Amino acid sequence: MSSREAILEAIAKNKPQPTALPELLSFPSEEDLVAKYTQSVTLNGGTAIEVTSLDEVKAYIHENFLEDLQVVSLIEEVPGTLEISSITDPHDLESVELAVVKGEVGAVENAAIWVSEKNLNHRVLPFITQHLIIVLEKTNLVSNMHEAYRRIDVTQAGYGVFIAGPSKTADIEQSLVIGAHGSRSLTVFLI
Repeated sequence: MSSREAILEAIAKNKPQPTALPELLSFPSEEDLVAKYTQSVTLNGGTAIEVTSLDEVKAYIHENFLEDLQVVSLIEEVPGTLEISSITDPHDLESVELAVVKGEVGAVENAAIWVSEKNLNHRVLPFITQHLIIVLEKTNLVSNMHEAYRRIDVTQAGYGVFIAGPSKTADIEQSLVIGAHGSRSLTVFLI
């Protein structure tokens, strides 16, 4: 018997017995998900706004962004100025000022919003844009990440990401930089 075979045989003999997986943890749900979520988004440096229709999102964009800026909207009812389907090279998105995307699930505990590839034409869009708007249905708010992962199927889309606020980084000199690795602002519309 070779030393390799002896080692593998010794490992097989000393293999521990399989044990059952632990029960999934459950935590009490929050009472007022919208209020708590709004607070979490604010603490992360973003803004959460309750709306009743996408017309309010369009009005917000019209009031807060110049008309000649490049806007990519992946929500049909909210028009953009750049047709994303015409973009084949993600590098062509470098001048996008505002991106409007749809979120699938929002976790109240940390304001994270799940955005999957099925709602993105290019993975880089939420990170290359200067300002990001995510539209999220209030019924898709959950208390914590445990519940969020129960709601999403990570095997369904090829890519997905939790986004929890505008990009921020700080170095040892205590200089906070906003927008270094992603959008400079995040506005979440809860509809």
